[in-house]
Amino acid sequence: MAKQKIVVLTGAGISAESGLRTFRDSDGLWEGYNVADVATPRAWRKDPQLVLNFYNERRRDVMLANPNSAHKAVAELEQQYDVQIITQNIDDLHERAGSTKVLHLHGEIVKMRSERAEHRLYPVLKDIQLGDVAFDGGQYRPHVVWFEEPVPMMEEAIPLMYAADIFVLIGTSLAVYPAASLVDYVKDNVKKYIIDKKIPEVTRHKNVIPIEMPATEGMVELRRLLGQK
Repeated sequence: MAKQKIVVLTGAGISAESGLRTFRDSDGLWEGYNVADVATPRAWRKDPQLVLNFYNERRRDVMLANPNSAHKAVAELEQQYDVQIITQNIDDLHERAGSTKVLHLHGEIVKMRSERAEHRLYPVLKDIQLGDVAFDGGQYRPHVVWFEEPVPMMEEAIPLMYAADIFVLIGTSLAVYPAASLVDYVKDNVKKYIIDKKIPEVTRHKNVIPIEMPATEGMVELRRLLGQK
């Protein structure tokens, strides 16, 4: 008998409890930086050194962070369910927690690519320096989707959402598009568990079960509702 398919959409809230902050929590600032200055193609053209410095710091933060109990609880769902994670986060905490199917909508901080070729990726665990170039002569940049750039993984994410037997939203305000629109592709008859300290606007959706808690506490409650120990 095939396992039920759980699709989990995660955002900043699940990694916040591992100590990783994002602009969501700080009035448009990300670790003290205006996102327009460090997370747009315009910023890259204007001051690539600043952008590299910013993402080098974020990579170091991610490498020092550890998966929390929410990441681990999501991974443990695989014992009973076919679990697909779609994350807005650029960290690798889901993978380190043991999840085996993770789609990163906005890229991965532990990968880099040439500024000239977006599909050829390279692992990176150290700082990227200005002057580090790829085989094609292009400067290496973080493999992240900046604001004002298209989100190519949306095309893969939409059919996954539509295939969900159970949907779980963890730690996202549904304020960043196009990722926020993914919830619209979950079928009406599917139960939608929403875990967040502040439940986002989801009144247009049917079968919503709000769990107004931080991710770590919310995953305990989700497992109870799913009948897991």
